[in-house]
Amino acid sequence: MGKTTGFKEFPRHLPPKRPVDVRIQDHLELYERWPRELVQTQASRCMDCGIPFCHTGCPLGNLIPEWNELTYQDRWDDALRRLLATNNFPEFTGRICPAPCEVSCTLAINQDPITIELIEKTISDVGFEQGRIQPEPPSKRTGKTVAVVGSGPAGLAAAQQLNRAGHRVTVFERDEVVGGLLRLGIPDFKLPAEIVQRRVDLMAEEGIDFRTGAHVGVTVQTSELRNGFDAIVLATGATVPRDLPVPGRELDGVHFAMEYLPQQNRVNAGAAVPDQILATGKRVVILGGGDTGADCLGTAHRQGAASVTQFELLPEPPSMRTEDNPWPQWSRVLRLSPAHAEGGERDYNISTTGLSGSQGRVEALHGVRVGWAPQDGGRPNMEPVSGSDFQIDADLVLLAMGFVHPEQDTVVKDLGVDLDGRGNIGSDAGKMTSADGVFVAGDARRGQSLVVWAIAEGRATAHGLDKYLMGETNLPWVQV
Repeated sequence: MGKTTGFKEFPRHLPPKRPVDVRIQDHLELYERWPRELVQTQASRCMDCGIPFCHTGCPLGNLIPEWNELTYQDRWDDALRRLLATNNFPEFTGRICPAPCEVSCTLAINQDPITIELIEKTISDVGFEQGRIQPEPPSKRTGKTVAVVGSGPAGLAAAQQLNRAGHRVTVFERDEVVGGLLRLGIPDFKLPAEIVQRRVDLMAEEGIDFRTGAHVGVTVQTSELRNGFDAIVLATGATVPRDLPVPGRELDGVHFAMEYLPQQNRVNAGAAVPDQILATGKRVVILGGGDTGADCLGTAHRQGAASVTQFELLPEPPSMRTEDNPWPQWSRVLRLSPAHAEGGERDYNISTTGLSGSQGRVEALHGVRVGWAPQDGGRPNMEPVSGSDFQIDADLVLLAMGFVHPEQDTVVKDLGVDLDGRGNIGSDAGKMTSADGVFVAGDARRGQSLVVWAIAEGRATAHGLDKYLMGETNLPWVQV
């Protein structure tokens, strides 16, 4: 694949990012344009490895060596066809996926892997620029109707696949815009709103109906879906955030990340947000070291925070794989977001013990360092380090500690679907819940996960639902 000796001749390169002092002044995309000739050089590094382990890393089963080869050969149309054969939205995954495929790349055994994610982004961007990605309405309709609750990546993928099968699909979204966390939860500097809206517009042209401001179980009666559609897909996401049960949690200035981030995206889109949560001039503390915490970090920089400190409960990951974490497993190593290059402090093994302030507003976070004692046959036990208590000034505390399960008090309760032990919606192998004709996809079923898993879930659910309605299906099947 690629150039036979390409991986020997060319090192891994990424497109340049806009300078830090420039990009923190706006919310525009991080990366500068990558000349196609350089993309082809990077694609040429894809070696003839025999067994493409990148396939095992990608939940979608993307045909990565094939479109790398076609990109190297300057056959962009063919590369795009291969890419779209397995991935509904490469313009999303090419920007915000953590690229488990690259971790599994055979070159990653002892070299830098192929730049798979950004090659994927370029293929899709070229496809849009050249007008190759067009609406694809079905040639005929089945007469069946499907309601999709939630317009995140799982809901959108399920909707597009079911529409391609000929069913009439209506997507219900409780917010004022379509896209779920793609549109309101991920900062525009990572995934611009116009990229999401471009895809939504294409799907509308394909015949999918989008209803915004439609909170099923609240502003839209669940019975309307039960009585008006042949099947339902629950793609509501895992939107219940993990809370911080410590003294002072009730103080003003302590917010969940998903209270904070969507407001800035709305402002970027020109909406008025009264009493917007702002980091401007404030000492910001972020609790949580994952992607959402990094999104808060980058947004706080752009709002002009006086200082930003990010705390993580777990230990700092190693810089390289350890012996118990061999290739091609997901590498448990230290990862840096572009936001970390923009400033701020980062610390690990920190447990928050309380928050304090005056006149109802937070002014300080109290914490303690913790150690992790190994236990036979179980997870390490967290223990406070004696004498390590500390206090840090804080005007804004953002909770980015992940999500626990989907909301359960609206449509989920109305439909009476069974939940698993973690509070997620249970399903059979075909992704149907305990309620006949009600299916589930994405984080609502598997728990908090990646956008690439959500798309794979949506495709798998569409496969099962189409077979339920028609007795057979030609939709591709993905095991998730």
